[in-house]
Amino acid sequence: MTGERRDHIEIMMKYEQIYEKTLGKWGREAQFDQAVEECAELIAVLKHWRRGKVNEEQVVDELADVWLMVGQLVYMFGEQRVSRSVEQKIDKLKVLLDQE
Repeated sequence: MTGERRDHIEIMMKYEQIYEKTLGKWGREAQFDQAVEECAELIAVLKHWRRGKVNEEQVVDELADVWLMVGQLVYMFGEQRVSRSVEQKIDKLKVLLDQE
């Protein structure tokens, strides 16, 4: 894995203790629901941003919420498992880019 992609996952995983406490307090199902909610909020704010109804900072705030939930999901499903899948997706993207 390249250093850049590894750094992104390491940044997410530096909050492992918080993720563990969050799971202990609210449980897996609540965290799945929260991830869906945060993604929906990001979708909505991106649509508003494209129409000039919100500013970039609002997009960044929602993106941060999704980033944290993605970190939570990586923790829940396993860092190595997600990293392998990311690598496969990157390899597939490289092939598509080389075809153009």
